Amino acid sequence: MAGAPTGRAAAAGVWAPERRALTFGLLLTVTLVAFESLSVATIMPLVGRELDGLTLYGWVFSAFFLGDLIGIVAAGSQADRGSLVRPFLLGLGLFAVGLVIDGLAPSMAVLVLGRSIQGFGAGAVPTVAYVAIGRRYPDAIRPVMFASLSSAWVVPGLAGPAVAGLVADHATWRYVFLGLLPLVGVAMALTTPALRDPGSVTSIRARADALEPLWRRLVPAIRVAAGAALVLGALTARDLLSVGLGLGGLAIGLPALRRLVPPGTLRAARGLPTVILLRGVATFGFFGAEAFLPLTLVSVRGASATEAGLALTAATLTWTAGSWIQARLMPSWGAARLIRAGLVGVTLGVMGVATVLASAVPVEVGVAAWGLAGFGMGLAYSPISLTVIRDAAVGEEGSATSAMQLCDVLGTALGTGLGGAIVAAGIALAIEPQQYLAVAFTISVAAAAFGLALTPRMQRAATALPAA
Repeated sequence: MAGAPTGRAAAAGVWAPERRALTFGLLLTVTLVAFESLSVATIMPLVGRELDGLTLYGWVFSAFFLGDLIGIVAAGSQADRGSLVRPFLLGLGLFAVGLVIDGLAPSMAVLVLGRSIQGFGAGAVPTVAYVAIGRRYPDAIRPVMFASLSSAWVVPGLAGPAVAGLVADHATWRYVFLGLLPLVGVAMALTTPALRDPGSVTSIRARADALEPLWRRLVPAIRVAAGAALVLGALTARDLLSVGLGLGGLAIGLPALRRLVPPGTLRAARGLPTVILLRGVATFGFFGAEAFLPLTLVSVRGASATEAGLALTAATLTWTAGSWIQARLMPSWGAARLIRAGLVGVTLGVMGVATVLASAVPVEVGVAAWGLAGFGMGLAYSPISLTVIRDAAVGEEGSATSAMQLCDVLGTALGTGLGGAIVAAGIALAIEPQQYLAVAFTISVAAAAFGLALTPRMQRAATALPAA
């Protein structure tokens, strides 16, 4: 398309002098969160055994993402009122507190508590990044900036799982959490100055009085998290009480969720609501499988934590490759086609991972399949974000991106939580790991396939994205 920037010109725009410090700061912060995320997934089989808490395995992930959900909404509301500095500093501060609790946890229950606090703080990172991109980067270079954010996962993807596995195998998993604390301080010191933008803050504060108070969005977010926790608790329980917990969770969470997302999102209304819903469906399918890939390789196939980490590395690299490819293909393919192709990759990739439960299938097949799933997420993830940012009203970027991230995190929490409930039930019933893990992977495949079936309904929002 005429006027579309070349890859080199767009990249130069991302690193232009007026944006260089901000670009570096955002990439540094995302790198920190990425390292933690991949490291925890790698060491969890060992942590669960040492703390005798495999029945809470899924909750370690779900608690993080339920806390993340609340943090996203809080950070988004604060961002709409002016500076991004306050939510950024508060978020990383709570992230550090969670790391300390995790590293010193005497039991799995305390670890779950620390992860929830850590998640609350981490919720500020994607919200601040997306709002900063919406305010400070021109339309033409946003796809490249999103691809750059995906690239920030490369070094953690290469080093994080391997380093975490080595530390856990030869020292203690506790150092994986505590060793990240100095990096949090560095990220704070280097990123905060770049986030200051007095001109943007002044214009946004002029509209702040028209926005609803923070508590009106934060209370529903807490209700959504509480409702999701009750539903997940009901799935774990195995008595009549579980029915009441599940119904109570739905009654608390669903009405609140409707307040936090665009009208029609939960029924997949055509256009932007479907695009936002697809983010949650995609993360349900992908991360619901990722959480149990290391457990499959370690507990079923006898691999070490270091070897299991290599599978996560494969997906990190292919996700990044997919993200850069989508930035190049966006002018010719458009968002809808990229999202559709990405969900095909996720569906086929998770199906391939499930085959590793059979001892006759080489572990390398699972690694390759997980790489395909990561490539699919790389193709689909950024186009969804770009669509939401372009459609957000000026001064309401925080609310729009927080709705998208809310679905993102809720999908991850429910995907990992439901899988964790299946694992807990399988252990309680003395079922072979291959059997209950097969059920968990099947649910992830079904979620990804459901997302693929929804893609025809996103056409209106996707066509709102011109070639960039």
